[in-house]
Amino acid sequence: MTPHFRIILWTISAGLCLQARAQTIAELQSKYPGEQAVLLDHTMHYTITVKDGQPVVQSRESQRLAYLSVQSGGEISKYGFYHSGFHEVQQYSAYTLTADAKKIKVTDFKTTDSKSNGIFYDDVKETSFDFPSVAPGSIGTLETSMIHKNPHVLSPFYFGRLIPVVHSELRLTFPKTMSIRYVLRGIDTAHVTFKEETRHGETTYTFEAKDLPDEKPYEDAPGRPWYATQLIFYIEKYVDEQGMTVNYLSTTDNLYHLYSGYIKDINKEAGPDLRRIVDSLCKGAITQEEKARSIYSWVQHQIKYIAFEQGMEGFIPRDANLVCSRRFGDCKDMSSILTLMLRTAGIKAWYTWIGTRDLPYTYSEIPLPLVDNHMIVTIRLGDRYIFLDGTDPYCVFGMPSIAIQDKQALIAIDDSTYKIVTVPTPEKTVNQLVDTTILDLSLTGLKGRISINYSGYYASSLQDYLSYSDTRETEDIIKARLRRGSDKFNLDSFKIGDKKDNSHLRITGSFTLPDYAQHLGSSWFLNMNLFKFYVNEEIDYPKRKMPIEFHFLSQRKYVVILPIPAGYEIPDVPAGKTYQNAVWGFSMQYEKKDRQLIFTQEFDNDHLLLQPDQFSDWNKVLENLYPQYHTTVSIEKKP
Repeated sequence: MTPHFRIILWTISAGLCLQARAQTIAELQSKYPGEQAVLLDHTMHYTITVKDGQPVVQSRESQRLAYLSVQSGGEISKYGFYHSGFHEVQQYSAYTLTADAKKIKVTDFKTTDSKSNGIFYDDVKETSFDFPSVAPGSIGTLETSMIHKNPHVLSPFYFGRLIPVVHSELRLTFPKTMSIRYVLRGIDTAHVTFKEETRHGETTYTFEAKDLPDEKPYEDAPGRPWYATQLIFYIEKYVDEQGMTVNYLSTTDNLYHLYSGYIKDINKEAGPDLRRIVDSLCKGAITQEEKARSIYSWVQHQIKYIAFEQGMEGFIPRDANLVCSRRFGDCKDMSSILTLMLRTAGIKAWYTWIGTRDLPYTYSEIPLPLVDNHMIVTIRLGDRYIFLDGTDPYCVFGMPSIAIQDKQALIAIDDSTYKIVTVPTPEKTVNQLVDTTILDLSLTGLKGRISINYSGYYASSLQDYLSYSDTRETEDIIKARLRRGSDKFNLDSFKIGDKKDNSHLRITGSFTLPDYAQHLGSSWFLNMNLFKFYVNEEIDYPKRKMPIEFHFLSQRKYVVILPIPAGYEIPDVPAGKTYQNAVWGFSMQYEKKDRQLIFTQEFDNDHLLLQPDQFSDWNKVLENLYPQYHTTVSIEKKP
């Protein structure tokens, strides 16, 4: 073949490729109107072998993004990947293939720490970059390879993204003498197909998904693991080079054997300083509960929570005496000092692993470190377990912190014994908000006094919020809490009550509300619905598939009291309405009593998560609620 002919053939082939790609981009633009980009292909291949009796895990990953609009050169050109000491990157490269088939390599990579809330382990870093020359028709490609040094903490594979995914594939290749377990979770699992192949002594599992919609989140949705389509896999057991079968993570027994090794060599005894503090805190205390309350409060307020973790430090608590001298630590360190202090006071206390509500996993389903991202302490008083989270300075003794409600806790009883206990969810009657408004109707306008009583999580979370606010921020928070009626609401004064009790808080205030009550002739007209909750909060179903998350179960009561002015009467008291279905409901009632008209509205929340099959009932309540907001009370002058 002559050089001239090769040039002609290359030109024809390149032209055909460009034409085919142009058609593909056009098809994608038609299929995904309004999208700036789609993930054309995401392939992850894990290869697992056994060396020196231990599993060795390597991975290769390839991602290709197709850019569809002229706006895609903005934020979507930015890209990156995560890695750490446990997931060590070996090689990486990235480039853009432009619409006219020019390959432009990425040369400027930036690696930074990637810390997030609720860190429990891993010194995670992010390497980021910009795909160059991004325009409609260009394709950005990222390729990475990694060694996963701790196979106990392999990450789930997520098939979907915030943008549509055309093709996503996970492959697991491992010796046929190894057993791999997997769990498929998420709202689009029907898109995932599975294939198994065995050749040359190796087994390959292939999980493939096509045409996944975007996973654009809602503000009120729980964390991504609750809904994203994901494949969780782990090594159950394998045969080593000597022919011995090794149970790696086949049961929670294996997981606890791993975890107990992290705590077996710490806290042999309390040092002089720590013992002195315990003796001082327990002086005069008679019961075990009094001692536990005092010690817990001290740790909450004297040990500062700082999440600093790297490598195995993310798993192993530091010695309690060191934490005491430093006066700071992460969740494991605070559990370490709290456990030793309680034991020094003669109280049985146990290290406890737990996942926050960001994670949907349970030890019963998957015996993996993936289940938990937090450590607390458990004690037992009488017939109930008490869960103590030292990282929350406003958590009330006897109540779990908000983040661990309804979660499974792995309690370390001794070197070989553990218990799995589900943390209770406090009843809605514990978390109450009672808001009372007393109105003063006169010719100069509408004035009023407010009293709001918070209890349970309402109180503790507000106290936590206020503790990090300066004077101006506190004023803004209180104004937002007390605002009612209309945008003309003016807060004249306010007062925050005693903050010594984290489970109760009272806020009072006075206000003026011009032009809210209408004075026409000899009559007043007033809408006593000073709050119009849930307006525009209908759920867009069946489009929405993600659940809705609530912070806690609760009861809310709003009372508006209108003293009837002298010389006036209310001839017609509105009927009110109560509506309740299987999901939730409301009550709105009017009552005339002792020259007062009292309007009461109540709402209950019985859910931590609202699932898609409950959305219809949610909207049905709103259909009955909204008309009530138009009710007007007529106040007539006596003849």
